[in-house]
Amino acid sequence: GSFMLVNTSGRFAGQKAHLLLPHLKENDTHCIDFHYYVSSKSGSSPGTLNVYVKVNDGPIGNPVWNTSTTGTWNRAELAISTFWPNFYQVVFEVVTSGHPGYVAIDEVKVLGHPCTKTPHFLRLQSVEVNAGQFATFQCTANGRTNTGDRLWLQGIYVRDAPLKDIKVFNSRRFVALFSVVNATKRDAGNYRCMIWTEGGVGVSNYAELIVKEPPVPIAPPQLSSVGATYLWIQLNANSINGDGPIIQREVEYRTSSGSWYDIQPVDSTSYKIGHLDPDTEYEISVLLTRPGEGGTGSPGPALKTRTKCAGEY
Repeated sequence: GSFMLVNTSGRFAGQKAHLLLPHLKENDTHCIDFHYYVSSKSGSSPGTLNVYVKVNDGPIGNPVWNTSTTGTWNRAELAISTFWPNFYQVVFEVVTSGHPGYVAIDEVKVLGHPCTKTPHFLRLQSVEVNAGQFATFQCTANGRTNTGDRLWLQGIYVRDAPLKDIKVFNSRRFVALFSVVNATKRDAGNYRCMIWTEGGVGVSNYAELIVKEPPVPIAPPQLSSVGATYLWIQLNANSINGDGPIIQREVEYRTSSGSWYDIQPVDSTSYKIGHLDPDTEYEISVLLTRPGEGGTGSPGPALKTRTKCAGEY
């Protein structure tokens, strides 16, 4: 196995040393098992040992595991789930504190079987939601979870999400649910499931949170013809702000005085609004809907128009 020893004596705080394991590509669960030692005579920690899991030579992300005190040799395991065609790399990092001592890693082994004390995650699926909705990630794991375990959804360049609920099916399978609440475009990005156990840490693949903006027409509808009790309009909703595909169009119309309001689904680009009052001003706008909960956008800009007087053609 690999070995790394950092003598922190005479080093400034914040100096870094790295040990990179070879790329791992198999479509399987791996258990990476290692021994570590962080010790000083003074009692002040000589540094921090961080472990990162990098996917496809992408950004290093946040540590999946770290420690800054042991005093004796300890053992930890990393249950890493990766799925073809992605590959990943484990990076050990020592960051010195400025205090003398030793930080060591030894006997790093890549085992081709699940970890003994740490659950491993099955493939995490990407989630798509409309802005303002709750995005729920389902992290399914093989293994056992205990009350002392810490579970979270770790983001890369996005905020972490806390555990919402956990369902234990049996001693070998559980599902952890995480919610990104009121998701906005700022929350879009990559997330992975994390579990920190007494024996080590379990890490899933990264999955993407895709946040879509409900569509809003850019221009108001256009008037085609007008009578005393009807208005023919063109929806004029081909140009939108936000995201498609558009699965429903509605026309919203009201009297300018605010005394009356209605909304109608529309299945073609032109629409006749009937049963109106003569010589009355109306405001007409278009509502567009994309798939998914919360997929209806705000009303587009309004067309203001007046019906003709009774008896006028």
